[in-house]
Amino acid sequence: MGSIHLQPIERQVVVIVGCSSGIGRQTARRFAEREARLVLVARADEALGDILDEVRAMGAPDAIAVEGDVTSPDDMQAVVRAATESFGRINTWVHAAAVSVYATAEETTPDEYRRVIEVNLLGPIHGSLAALPALRAAGGGALIVITSVEAEVPLPYQAAYSASKHGAGAFLRALRMELRADGAPVAVTAVMPASIDTPLFRNARSRLGVMPRPVDPVYDPSVVAEQVVWAAEHPTADIFAGGAGWAMALGWRLAPGLTERALARFAMPAQRTSHPEEPSGDDNLAAPLPGTDRVRGGFGGRRLSVGNRLQRVPGAVRMGAVLVGAVAVLAASRRG
Repeated sequence: MGSIHLQPIERQVVVIVGCSSGIGRQTARRFAEREARLVLVARADEALGDILDEVRAMGAPDAIAVEGDVTSPDDMQAVVRAATESFGRINTWVHAAAVSVYATAEETTPDEYRRVIEVNLLGPIHGSLAALPALRAAGGGALIVITSVEAEVPLPYQAAYSASKHGAGAFLRALRMELRADGAPVAVTAVMPASIDTPLFRNARSRLGVMPRPVDPVYDPSVVAEQVVWAAEHPTADIFAGGAGWAMALGWRLAPGLTERALARFAMPAQRTSHPEEPSGDDNLAAPLPGTDRVRGGFGGRRLSVGNRLQRVPGAVRMGAVLVGAVAVLAASRRG
């Protein structure tokens, strides 16, 4: 991405929005291990205190926590003020907060659509607009938003989530073009995870009658954190976390009809467990759930992704991997 220069992690001030559980919490751990100065942001004060203690013990003793809601532009501006007052600058802004609803498109209510879009689309927009002046003032930096493979490939049962993530991806691409035209030294990165073993599935609102689950193959949250930390030092644009997501998006681009038919047939049963929904019916759509400050959701997860590494290899090796994938997809489409 041009001549953008990013500081080594050890010299960075990193803001992580949505760090109380799941991918955000694992990402905070990875930055702490690299001794970044951390600003931790989430809705739940109790969970924030817990992750703050954890990262301070891991190598980020100067870390601070700021309670904030991504749907509030004022809260995001307050995060910037707290970061600059404590550390003088912001080098990397990571947005990880997200919510979901599992239901068919027709069963999802207007209020549920509105809430998912407020958190998953307007949230990254509010954070980006707050962060950009600080990143410019620091002489440049990285704006990293964790979207989803569903920014590229929608899934049934997730109309609201897919729409919000697709919108976030489009916003980031438009912003990236504008910053490039302006010569701004800010790298804008969308990290698009495949299926990840996090508490999101347990915390999501659901009308499936059973507990939802991620579609196989499932990856560990560390697979996403790995890509985020890499992007904080290496200017990049869109990057997938988990090779299955990369392959899925490639299939959608090269053979959209075949991919859509396959997902229509297999993706709905693949997202259903055999376990009844929790009797309480609690979810985190409107407010945090108590006791949900965990990284993993209990679905298992691969801790290694060859696809992650291939995407980070420039030039001939990466192009060769893309061509091999393209040939495989085209061969499959002809057989179909």
